[in-house]
Amino acid sequence: MNRVCIIINPAARGATARLRRLEKIAREAVIKTTIAPGDAEAQAERAVAQGYETIVAAGGDGTINEVVNGIGAAPVALGILPMGTVNVFALEMGIPFNLERAWRVVRGHHVRAIDLASANGHLFVQMAGVGLDAQIVQRNSRQIKQVLGPLSYLLTATQVAAEKPPRLRVSAEGRPAVEGSFVLVGNGRFYGGPFSLFNEAEMQDGLLDVCVFKSMNYLALIRYFRGALFGSLSKFSDVHYFKARRLMVKADRVVPLEADGELAGHSPVEFSVRRRKLRVLVPA
Repeated sequence: MNRVCIIINPAARGATARLRRLEKIAREAVIKTTIAPGDAEAQAERAVAQGYETIVAAGGDGTINEVVNGIGAAPVALGILPMGTVNVFALEMGIPFNLERAWRVVRGHHVRAIDLASANGHLFVQMAGVGLDAQIVQRNSRQIKQVLGPLSYLLTATQVAAEKPPRLRVSAEGRPAVEGSFVLVGNGRFYGGPFSLFNEAEMQDGLLDVCVFKSMNYLALIRYFRGALFGSLSKFSDVHYFKARRLMVKADRVVPLEADGELAGHSPVEFSVRRRKLRVLVPA
């Protein structure tokens, strides 16, 4: 087996017990634990420089995002061991949530090349958002997420929905500009769990799937949630759904940006995608 470096977030849910199991089943790999936010990115960057051929992210979507930003477009393989509050990318890639089975996927070394997206230069693999969901991430502390899990997002969403939304202007080459209250940009299909928000997304087509939502209030959010649940969002008259290689999102005030569930800056935001630049280990 090639040289493998596992980067594990010890703060992820159930990570302590899984670390002990991992030390038994992955004896041929080097295991490194993170000590603070941003450390997974630095560890991944060092692992690339040290010549590791496979770099494994053991944690939630935030840990995966950091590792991906450390790897960039380097010719290494990314492995996934799902842990943490949310594991949307693992779900997208079909990675088993059982640790031993997920490790067998890494050992099998079956590679799939997927698109690598970026927002203002910050890489992401699954999705990003400007406005509502980024505001939710901004207000949700790690402590609240650990106690309440996904429920914490719902509670914060009701608070944000009661406020005056920003005005966003979204422009993409070859399309008229559209306005909305919040924007979600997908590389994969899923958002927030097993919800196929971007039901036309394909991670190897070199395109981003864009949803611009016109409204932001309680009733609208309930409609949008039901649309995501049943895969019908793209048919809503107050949702603009389209594909683009590049797009720009500007706002009438400073609005936060999230990428793979982590804060990654603020508006204005330029999105782009590089086709099949990230090598991910998936089930055969």
